[in-house]
Amino acid sequence: MGQLIKNDFSIIVGTANGSGSQTSNSTILRALFKMGIPVSGKNLFPSNIQGLPTWYIIRASKDGFIARREEREIVVAMNKKSFEKDFASVTTGGVFYYDDSFGTPPAREDITIYPMPVKQIIREASDVPSNLRDMISNMVYVGILSQMHGIEMDKIETALSFAFKGKRKAIDLNLDVAKAAAAWAAANLQKVDPYVFEPMDKTHGLIMSDGNLAGALGSIYGGVQFVGWYPITPATSLAEELNEYLPKLRQSPDGKATYAVVQAEDELAAIGMCIGAGWSGLRSMTSTSGPGLSLMTEFVGLAYYAEIPVVIWDVTRIGPSTGLPTRTSQGDLNFAVNMGHGDTDNIVLIPGSINECFEFGWRSFDIAERIQTPVIVLSDLDFGMNQWMTEPFLYPDSPMDRGKILWEDDLDKLKETWGRYLDVDGDGIPYRTVPGNRHPAAAYFTRGTGHDPFAKYSEEPDVWEENLNRIKSKFITAKKYLPEPIIEKNGSSKEAIITLGSTVYAVRETVALRKQNEGKEFDLMRIRAIPFSDSVRDFIAAHEKVYIVEMNRDGQLYEELLVNMPDLAGKLVSVAYSDGMPPSASRIISEMQKKESK
Repeated sequence: MGQLIKNDFSIIVGTANGSGSQTSNSTILRALFKMGIPVSGKNLFPSNIQGLPTWYIIRASKDGFIARREEREIVVAMNKKSFEKDFASVTTGGVFYYDDSFGTPPAREDITIYPMPVKQIIREASDVPSNLRDMISNMVYVGILSQMHGIEMDKIETALSFAFKGKRKAIDLNLDVAKAAAAWAAANLQKVDPYVFEPMDKTHGLIMSDGNLAGALGSIYGGVQFVGWYPITPATSLAEELNEYLPKLRQSPDGKATYAVVQAEDELAAIGMCIGAGWSGLRSMTSTSGPGLSLMTEFVGLAYYAEIPVVIWDVTRIGPSTGLPTRTSQGDLNFAVNMGHGDTDNIVLIPGSINECFEFGWRSFDIAERIQTPVIVLSDLDFGMNQWMTEPFLYPDSPMDRGKILWEDDLDKLKETWGRYLDVDGDGIPYRTVPGNRHPAAAYFTRGTGHDPFAKYSEEPDVWEENLNRIKSKFITAKKYLPEPIIEKNGSSKEAIITLGSTVYAVRETVALRKQNEGKEFDLMRIRAIPFSDSVRDFIAAHEKVYIVEMNRDGQLYEELLVNMPDLAGKLVSVAYSDGMPPSASRIISEMQKKESK
């Protein structure tokens, strides 16, 4: 067996979509997390037909790296349709488990092969109802992996208790199958592979969550009052989590809801409702993905020009068109920044951790109301739908920022005439009133067409240009309210990497591996918001070469940096690719080295 490999390998389970494997896979993931081992889980599932192959990737890393790895040390085949592909994918020195009813795989001397009598073990588990056997058969590989690789059974039970919310009958039904499978493995399989799990203490104080749940909870704690949405993968669960937690967290003392969630007939209607709610003074939001964002364009332009706060969560999937609805990407960046019909700017927040999904959930409302404009939170499928370790979420550390709202007392104190689109203090942001203000001077006519500072209709060229330039100036003011980029120094490096969003985990691993294997050092900056902070320019200027790593074909972050800092273009190198898979350090290293060899 040779030297043991402890807490530093991946498990890939191949099953069929709709086969009930999600419970089994998440049970392994949470059990390892409870053993103190840093882990992440990624679900690769088809977009259209039940029964098509699906894979679940569990990465364990004693060093805390939780991006996807290309290497496949342990592969479990529970789907006959992907049996041959799964077998061929096993890394040399790896392990292949398979349902023995699929037949015997061809000989491979470079891997270890373990058959699993899935049907026999389920058949002998007499307590399993016949109508549940196909679903619970996935617990067979949970038990066998536990026995063969050291996953503690009490942690399996804890994970099942979480999955079934303490319902003892369901817990015991699944646990008994896992224990029976573990007992079979102990009696019949001789371990000859080197892969083992051992307890660590590297997850203490952490929790596990996906980004959509975190964003929903953050929005609730940020005071969301109205949600208009339409289902679309991978954003649907964000709205569903709002529906789950709002009734628990947001009721008045007399039991009445202090919010409204409306599933609209399409994305156009959803954003229209949200803009109406934002105009009326409510904190409003929607969630969508690329195709839905396209349908929202005209209304977002209205909110930009009429200066109405609204929050849009774009959980990005891969395009163009319908693209790959269940694969991840950062391909909406350019569209989000420039969304509108020309002469339009948008504030884009880009969370780079699950904790920031929560934080930007509440912070986005503050920024939208302060700047009086749409704010797009740009997440992605990898964050949105996959499980990640994270620090516990922190309650907002500042009171709500409602921005420049005038109430009755404020209007009484004004000595000058109030104008809805009048900039009185030079920051580009006018004052607003909201419905319910009873002061006679509070009313104004909201317009998406030409208007002067007092909201009167105007087609005068100078009035139009002055108003458009005044709106533009708001986005200079906005910079001081946006989250600064995160900079990670690595010695006195002359080279650096800039990235964004979920890609940062693979980039951090890239930085560590290139230093370890090649002696090369890179500083790292993670962009968290557009418009860019002045510190982005300073960071680029301080380095001789800066690689821009992102998940899209054309290098959209690279393009945004070129447009904003053309004088620094010679320092920038685009490292962009788009295959729909969560990023890996080995792929990023390969792409960087291609650029370096030219």
